[in-house]
Amino acid sequence: MDYDFNSRPRYLAKRRKRRPRTPYLLLILVIFAIGMFLINRPTLSTTEARTAPTAEDPVVQIQAPPPMPEVRREIIEGAIRPGDTITSLLGSYFTPRQIHDLNKQSRNTFRLSNICAGKPYKICVTDGAFERFEYDIDRNDQLIIQQSEEGFQIDRIPIEYTVETDLVQGTITSSLFETVSEIGENAELAIALSDIFAWDVDFILDIRKGDSFSALVEKRYRDGESAGYGRILAAEFSNRGDKYKAFLFKDGDQRPSYYDEKGKSVRKAFLKAPLAFSRISSGFTMKRFHPISKTWKAHPAIDYAAPTGTPIKSVGDGTIIRIGYTKYNGNHIKIRHNSNYETLSLHMSKFAKGMKRGRKISQGQVIGYVGSTGLATGPHLCFRMYKNGTPVNPYKVKAPATRPISSKRMAEFKSNIAPLMARLAGQKPAAVQHAKNQESPASVITQ
Repeated sequence: MDYDFNSRPRYLAKRRKRRPRTPYLLLILVIFAIGMFLINRPTLSTTEARTAPTAEDPVVQIQAPPPMPEVRREIIEGAIRPGDTITSLLGSYFTPRQIHDLNKQSRNTFRLSNICAGKPYKICVTDGAFERFEYDIDRNDQLIIQQSEEGFQIDRIPIEYTVETDLVQGTITSSLFETVSEIGENAELAIALSDIFAWDVDFILDIRKGDSFSALVEKRYRDGESAGYGRILAAEFSNRGDKYKAFLFKDGDQRPSYYDEKGKSVRKAFLKAPLAFSRISSGFTMKRFHPISKTWKAHPAIDYAAPTGTPIKSVGDGTIIRIGYTKYNGNHIKIRHNSNYETLSLHMSKFAKGMKRGRKISQGQVIGYVGSTGLATGPHLCFRMYKNGTPVNPYKVKAPATRPISSKRMAEFKSNIAPLMARLAGQKPAAVQHAKNQESPASVITQ
C-alpha cells in the first residue's frame, strides 16, 4: 500500500475553511463610517462670518479691569492765629527732624519764626500727604514750600494780581478820613494820601470843608476778589485854595518817590505833624495854665490828643540821642535830625520795637505809641522841636525840599506825567492790565 506523506489531512483542511469572518467585516464597516463622517463634515471658511451665539449657547463672562483709585485732594486754608508756629501748622505731616531741617533751609529765604498772626495761609494735601504750603509774607510776596527728593523746595515769589487803575475823587465835608469812607473807599487810601501830602498839608489843622482831592490809584484783585490798593500813580489835593500835585517817578537808581509837576520833590526835611489823624489839645505858647500843677508856665510844644496806641512817626531822618523814662516826661525819645534841629516826643505808652540810643531813624518811621505816662491828664503826645537848642514852633519851620529830579531824567519825567495829568482832569481811563506786582513795595499802599 502506497502513502503520500506530503499532503495535509482532510480534517485539517475542513477546519480552516470554517474560521469565522465577522470581526473583519465589523472592522471594515467602522473604518468606512469614519471616513464618510470626515468627508461629509461641514467646514467654516475663514472669510465666512460667524453666527452669534444663541440663548442655548454658553456665554463666556469677561471681567472688566478694576477702576483706578480716586485721588483725594484737600486744601486747608485760614489765617495764622496768635501762638501758631510752623510746627503746629505742619507737624502732622513731618517729623520734628524734618521741621528742624525745614527751618534751617528756609532761613535765607524767609525765617519761619517770623510768621505773623492774621496773615493768610494754605496747605495742599494729596491722599493725606503734604504737597504744598503757601503763606502771604506781605501784600507783595508769597512764601511757597514744596517737598522734593532732596528735602524741600522753598521760594519767595511775587503775588499775582489783576490791577486796574481808577480815578478816585472827593470833596471834604468834615475830614479826609470820613470823606474817603463816604465815597466807598477804604481808610488805607486816606492814610496814603495824607502820607503823600504830609509835607505841605497838616491834616489835623489845615483841612477845611470844601477842600478836594483826586487820585489815580491802582486797585488790586486776586482770584476775582478785591485785594486792596497798589500804587497811587498821581494825586492832587486842593487845600484853602492852594493846589498840590504829586506824581510817582523813579529817578535812575533811586527809590520811587513823588514829585510835583515841575519835578521838585514833595518830600521835605520835616513832616508837618508826627501823627496822621488826631486833634491838637494844646498849642505852642510861652504862657499856659498847667492843668495838673495849677500854675502858669511856658508850653513850648504842641499836644496831640489821640487814643492810646496811636503810632507816632519821626518827622525827619535822624539819630536817637536820648530814650527812657522820667517822672514828668514818662516814656520819651529825643532825635537829632541834623546839626541844627532836634525833636522830643513825650508821654508814650511804649516804644516801637528796636528803639535804642544811637539808632538811625528814617522819616516817617514809627518810633513809639501814644500814651499817658509821666505827668499827663490823658493819652496824648507832647511834641517839641528845637533849633540850635532853642524851642521853636514846628508849624513855623520852613523845611527845605529834598533833591529834585535829575536834569538827565527831566524829559522822561515830563513825558510820563502828561497822560497822568490828563487822567486827573477826568479823561478816559486806561484799560485793565494784568500784572505780577512789579511795583516797588515802598510805593504800594500798605494796610
